[in-house]
Amino acid sequence: MSHADDHVGTRRDFLYYATAGAGTVAAGAAAWTLVNQMNPSADVQALASIQVDVSGVTPGTQITVLFLGKPVFIRRRTPEEIEAGRAVELNQLTDPTAQNPNLPGVQPAFDENRTLDEAGEWLVQIGVCTHLGCVPIGDGAGDFGGWFCPCHGSHYDTAGRIRRGPAPQNMHIPVASFLNETTIQLG
Repeated sequence: MSHADDHVGTRRDFLYYATAGAGTVAAGAAAWTLVNQMNPSADVQALASIQVDVSGVTPGTQITVLFLGKPVFIRRRTPEEIEAGRAVELNQLTDPTAQNPNLPGVQPAFDENRTLDEAGEWLVQIGVCTHLGCVPIGDGAGDFGGWFCPCHGSHYDTAGRIRRGPAPQNMHIPVASFLNETTIQLG
């Protein structure tokens, strides 16, 4: 006969189980607090997505908005700019990737893969030179009619693709979509 049979369901067993349960709940609460403090704060979440009114942007002009601490160029391209962007062959590009998270996987840097709409009229890109993080100047600047970074001489074409200079990548495209025909949502 075992001595353990004498202690089945005793008060001591209850105390062991109650203590273990309380310890588990306390450990869970501490773990939850630790994990929850790593979530972004409310002010960061509020800026994670913005809506931009583009009703005043006419063909051949652009606006610059601040999104996640970076400038974003929203350009409404002219038919000539679209034609110039689509005439570029992939083998002429320094960076052959679209740098567009709106597309699945890694896509080639064709003009169509860099614009927000199928017609190619709207180009939305993060306005930061991929060389050292400078802000390029636009409105047809540089040798390819797009943007030019005067700090180190990077030239971008009308689709924001690096064509000459030290920048290793095309200007990146943010997550963006049209909410309606006059509002673009970033993020």
